[in-house]
Amino acid sequence: MTKRNLSSSIVGSLAIALLVGAAAVVPSGFARAAQPPLSFAGDVLPILHEHCVICHQPGGEGYIKSGLNLTSYEGLMKGTKHGPMVVPGDPETSDIMWLLDWRADASLRMPHNQKQLSTCDRNTIRNWIREGAKNN
Repeated sequence: MTKRNLSSSIVGSLAIALLVGAAAVVPSGFARAAQPPLSFAGDVLPILHEHCVICHQPGGEGYIKSGLNLTSYEGLMKGTKHGPMVVPGDPETSDIMWLLDWRADASLRMPHNQKQLSTCDRNTIRNWIREGAKNN
């Protein structure tokens, strides 16, 4: 091997080692491309339909008790007999997150008599609220 080839090989190896080492130190969220905004229709509504609509639709037990209709954006944003469920931009004070994160009294946790929604589903709703809770 010539001196030039040896030198190129060493430089190439060092460059790869530096890149691999740098990738290990960069936080995973830092290097990712920007994510598209979450969609109510495509991301949030399917979660509500799978876990919530059975009770929170006209005629359902949850609707009768609270007035909350989760079959549409308008129903969610209207809220309950007691007030709004979503504070756009602020998931931490949005009642829906208090109920889904099980921070409320056990009798109010959602969904009733079922296991808690997955962290992934709850974070989808939380991030949609953080993004402004848009009807998109």
